[in-house]
Amino acid sequence: MKFLTAKWEHLLLANYSVDASLLEPYVPLGTRLDRFEGHIFVSLVAFMFNRTKVMGIPAFFHRDFEEVNLRFYVTPEKDESIRAVTFIQEIVPKRIIPLVSNSLFNENYVAVPMRHHNGESEHWYAWKSHSRVEVNASHSVGEFDGLPDRSQHEIFAAAVEEPLELPAPGSISEFITEHYWGYAKGKSSTLEYKVEHPQWICAPVNRYMIDVDFAAVYGSSFAVLNELAPYNVLYARGSDVSVSFPSRYRV
Repeated sequence: MKFLTAKWEHLLLANYSVDASLLEPYVPLGTRLDRFEGHIFVSLVAFMFNRTKVMGIPAFFHRDFEEVNLRFYVTPEKDESIRAVTFIQEIVPKRIIPLVSNSLFNENYVAVPMRHHNGESEHWYAWKSHSRVEVNASHSVGEFDGLPDRSQHEIFAAAVEEPLELPAPGSISEFITEHYWGYAKGKSSTLEYKVEHPQWICAPVNRYMIDVDFAAVYGSSFAVLNELAPYNVLYARGSDVSVSFPSRYRV
């Protein structure tokens, strides 16, 4: 039995090429940073988590919600053919999710108010800052009730003009979207879990806006992303997914 099944839909993936020193403190034991054509990527990923079931049981009042995460790419030292992800932080609007995921998966979930819109030609996700640090707003997609603009972060994408298709073998789109394992850094060990889904059709995004104070959301070491343009931005339609129970990774 899988721990979790759901449908991940309307993914926006903003991918930044960074120096290894930014991510090395977060690399789980027994893994190493994975590279694509010499680049080390960290990705801001926003998407819808729909029709969620936990151990086959519908997650009542928690079936459909937004998630925004900051992730990077690793490979286990014992099998470098495996492509995997590690998360800096995952943001959701439901408080029960951090309680379960942080304890079971050694993840770093936080719960804050979130909003989204997914239309035929535009997609956006917005969330409240849990640190209340002021940001410079360059684009507004609406305010939360009673929430000042300075505490809102958002990612907006439009004009996905190229046809959605399976990524070409060896392309950056394949590298970013085709990861089927997760590794989480614990205090004394590493957890691993498997994520299963078919290949995603996707396309580069030609017009986008990212209004995120990365230092406020993810810590001062990520301030470099505030001034860094993404290497590229992708849109993926998504699919049904399943996530296995975590197990201790044996180095």
